[in-house]
Amino acid sequence: MPVMKTPPAPPVKIVRDGQIAVVTIDNPPVNALSTPVRDGLLAAFCELASDSAVKAIVITGAGSDFIAGADLKEMSLPPIPPSLPDVILEMEKCGKPIVAALKGSTLGGGYEFALACDYRLAAANAVVGLPETKLGIIPGAGGTQRLPRLVGVAKAIELITEGKRLKANEALSLGMIDAIVYGDLLAEAKLIATRLPKRRLSKSPLVCSTADEISAAAAAATKKSRGSKNIEVAIETIRQSEHVPFDQAVQNEREAFLMLRESDEAKALRHLFFAERESRKVPGIADAKPREIKRIVILGAGTMGAGIAASFADARYEVTVIERDKIAAGAGMDRIRAIYQRQVEQGRLTQQAADERLTRVALTDDWEFVREADLVIEAVFEDIAIKTEAFRKIDTLAKPGAILATNTSYLDVDQIAAVTKRPEEVVGLHFFSPANVMRLLEVVRGAKTAPDVLATGLEIARRIGKLPIVAGVCDGFIGNRIFSVYRRHAEYLMLDGASPEEIDRAMEKFGFAMGPFAVSDLAGLDIAWAMRKRRAATRHPDERYVEVADRLCEQGLFGRKTGRGWYVYEKGTQPVPNPEVVKHLEAERAAKKITPRKFTDAEISRRLIAAMANEGAKVLQAGIALHASDIDLVFVNGYGFPAARGGPMYAADRIGLKEILQEAEAAARVGGVGSEVAPLLSKLAESGGSFSDALR
Repeated sequence: MPVMKTPPAPPVKIVRDGQIAVVTIDNPPVNALSTPVRDGLLAAFCELASDSAVKAIVITGAGSDFIAGADLKEMSLPPIPPSLPDVILEMEKCGKPIVAALKGSTLGGGYEFALACDYRLAAANAVVGLPETKLGIIPGAGGTQRLPRLVGVAKAIELITEGKRLKANEALSLGMIDAIVYGDLLAEAKLIATRLPKRRLSKSPLVCSTADEISAAAAAATKKSRGSKNIEVAIETIRQSEHVPFDQAVQNEREAFLMLRESDEAKALRHLFFAERESRKVPGIADAKPREIKRIVILGAGTMGAGIAASFADARYEVTVIERDKIAAGAGMDRIRAIYQRQVEQGRLTQQAADERLTRVALTDDWEFVREADLVIEAVFEDIAIKTEAFRKIDTLAKPGAILATNTSYLDVDQIAAVTKRPEEVVGLHFFSPANVMRLLEVVRGAKTAPDVLATGLEIARRIGKLPIVAGVCDGFIGNRIFSVYRRHAEYLMLDGASPEEIDRAMEKFGFAMGPFAVSDLAGLDIAWAMRKRRAATRHPDERYVEVADRLCEQGLFGRKTGRGWYVYEKGTQPVPNPEVVKHLEAERAAKKITPRKFTDAEISRRLIAAMANEGAKVLQAGIALHASDIDLVFVNGYGFPAARGGPMYAADRIGLKEILQEAEAAARVGGVGSEVAPLLSKLAESGGSFSDALR
């Protein structure tokens, strides 16, 4: 006899309590506004409108959230009725006072829904906002028209274009919610509902903003947008609240929303949203329980060590940083103080908050503190001899069960682990500079890293607000390995005829904040020079090698830190091309009998994207990256790849892998050994496949 399946519980439930109807949205995990939820809400308002016994309605969410937003999976499908504006229209027709009881995440469509209610009551843990612009779209259910009626047009432009999420106390101060409840939220909401008159924001006047305030807000948003179409549309739509009738403005908003959701930028940003979910799928750790981490020790208080210490202090961890002597420890403490002082000067922290965070950091030259640490993070100079010496000493001092992490950005984690008696407790935690700012963190799994050690690395990364991406062991892991190829092929283009400024301009036109040569100057040419010297003994003689950067470094021209590199930097002026680069280029071209040619911006960007995607295919096939989308996350969050392009692997898919293969073949002919076409790229291009479904 067939087993009868229990039908799923309806995602919207109505419970009557005297004259109050409580409507609960129950759509785990975050009560997203999926089609069944919208269907359920529409039916609920139709039912309650005709129930004369019900005098008021309270809307709440099951679990920890009110409504965290739309169901993004539906964004890739044709619009499915009823739309959220349809639901809101039916709710307003209901004619009864409605209280929204907000808790946890109340974002996007969830907050637009709350704005259409008559009263917004929030738990202390509520977070509200309209973050749609971060997904390449704008609010599409009245948010651009109702929010200005609470905060004014100027503030609405700021909040919507920046996609700000506000905690309850800040939202209350702006008028985005009506009250905060520290006790029983639902009980208070029911009590208020019985006393509340009907009121609609659609009938309310705008909160006043002056013309100058609105112009300034629009100009600031435009400047930050770097040409994003949705920001331009958001500003225009919000400003319609000043002079367009509400119903017409809401209709205009909806049309703009539907247009933007089909844009390439919105699709790329949705890809990155789902990529973050995919990155959490790590084989081999499903049953691993993260270890408890309380005491943290960091070795080294240089730029990286100081930033790592600040990251942990920001997350309320007590941190001890060890330096080689008292003088170095004092200098390290000065670096950490400077991090917080900059934030105070920029208005991002109060002096009181900065002082409080500094109390969580201690600097010392005493290695005995390693004995009590649950996690030791090595952040010493990027040299294998120095790092292995540090790990031998850590191994003798650290207690059993302590996790030993290296912040190396290129070196072999397995070689470092091998000098300890506990390689299973060694993991790579590759922070990106500045470590207290950059969101990306590569968590490097060594050959012997224990599952619970890897799980702890991922958990601790999330607790300090980082995006952890698991990487395997190879030279440079995911990011630096691929970035090295990107930089190398940029230098090939340069030697063959494109100037550094032409290459930088082409990549900035593609969407990068900075081109590869400007980035090298910012990082310091000596960093890559040290890496090239380390690799020199093993470099294949048939790998093409460009010597210009070495000549600059031999002259002490390391970029911004020395005032000269690929560009010349003088105070108060824009960088200009360095004539020394031209001299070295001409000499190397003459020695190698290269006749320079012209390259278009499109040729430059296509070549460099193909080089990245080709190396990404090798990284993916070797298991260094678990998912193609992990590579995209690494480059968007760590290397300035434009989010609106979705990352190198996504961009390659959009261009078409047949075209990318042709370009990779051309790059291989130019680059020699090390630039060979990846077998995975060839296979996918020939079969009509894509990186998005590779290895699934």
